[in-house]
Amino acid sequence: MDFHISLAGRGELAAQIYRQLRDAILDGRLRQGERLPPTRELARSLDVARNTVAVAYERLTADGFLEGRAGAGTFVSAPVRPSTRRRAPHGTGVRPRGVWGEIAATEMRRSPPAFDFRVGTPDLTLFPLESWRRLVTRELRMTAAGYLAPEGHEGLRVAIARYFGVSRSVRAAPDDVIVTQGAQQALDLVGRVLIEPGDCVAVEEPGYPPARRLFHSLGARVAGVPVDAEGLDVTAIPRAARLVYVTPSHQFPLGTPMSLARRTALLSWARQRDAVVIEDDYDSEFRFEDRPLEPLQSLDRSGRVIYVGSFSKTLAPMLRLGFLVAPASLQPALRVAKQLTDWHSETTAQAALARFIDEGLLARHVRRATRQYAARHALIAAFLREHLDLVPSAAGLHLCARGEVDPARAPEVAVESLPSYYAGPSEQGVVLGFGGIPLERIGEGLRRLIPALRVRPLSL
Repeated sequence: MDFHISLAGRGELAAQIYRQLRDAILDGRLRQGERLPPTRELARSLDVARNTVAVAYERLTADGFLEGRAGAGTFVSAPVRPSTRRRAPHGTGVRPRGVWGEIAATEMRRSPPAFDFRVGTPDLTLFPLESWRRLVTRELRMTAAGYLAPEGHEGLRVAIARYFGVSRSVRAAPDDVIVTQGAQQALDLVGRVLIEPGDCVAVEEPGYPPARRLFHSLGARVAGVPVDAEGLDVTAIPRAARLVYVTPSHQFPLGTPMSLARRTALLSWARQRDAVVIEDDYDSEFRFEDRPLEPLQSLDRSGRVIYVGSFSKTLAPMLRLGFLVAPASLQPALRVAKQLTDWHSETTAQAALARFIDEGLLARHVRRATRQYAARHALIAAFLREHLDLVPSAAGLHLCARGEVDPARAPEVAVESLPSYYAGPSEQGVVLGFGGIPLERIGEGLRRLIPALRVRPLSL
């Protein structure tokens, strides 16, 4: 036990030691069963007589806070009282910038619901844990590296460029890749490099709320641009926008892909307006029909698109690994921004993921998981098609449907309401994720959801 005690002056030293140890026990810094240092050792570190420490220990023992064990030492005997845990000062003189009073954190459930149709969660039982453990163990046994370059582990950048070049036609060399702690950090880095306070940033409406809140926190004026069956309405992008955030392969949350005509129009708009497009390709690896359209990044010929990817949906959120591919003109600034933010992402996981990709384990996992998710996708799609207005979607880990829904009438079923993805006026609907619920529980979960829906009358 390494515990700090600060003595003020030389008077009543035993009393000071007593009070500080007692307070540490009461507020939980010293836990029940924890061993205290011998009196001689603590006295030497405090530069006091050993008898002074002994007196403090004796008082604490008499009051029931400590107990001596023959041949073992002195231990904390009193349980922690949660209501008296030590807290930071309650000062009210220091305030954050005003914008932080306008932005709420994403609510995290502390316990899983009975039927979990929340969006953004992959099935962790599909994660090849044994293979991952083998690769991490191998990296831990190797000589520990020092600080990495801010852009990340070289082997992982090579693997990402090769894998996504084949699977998604992304045009990138290893030097074009910057490894991040998930897609959200990638968006933060881009915002730090490109957004000046007051700049206009265009986002999809409906769209991904964390991206909208992030750009707002950086001082941007965030403008929602409507989405229809072909994707983002390019003609509705504000003239003042210099940054556009889109999810063209699988629009979030509707699920529709952006048509080729719209992709071409968006790239033309960015070129004419000297603007940048962030392409978030968040879960397009999982496709159940049709061939995917090429990403914007592969169609871009003027260096206007920043491609953002993540392994949180493909593998597991706990990895906190993503990446971005940026035009050469932005790479130096992005590397500096990454270094200033966290220096670099976690070393062992990066090295393990590089081997995971190189050994073909990622491709194998995607194929296996896609088969599993396809059955869930089909079951939920059939249900939504029967009861609501299903938005067609052939990829990803969620489905969306328009219609009147009251989730409060099915409290044991966790779903996302479509209005929660709008910043302004919205249409009614529901978004159901299927990564976090096993196939065998989907049927019962959907049955319990029926009271929350305005069910269509049966045709006669």
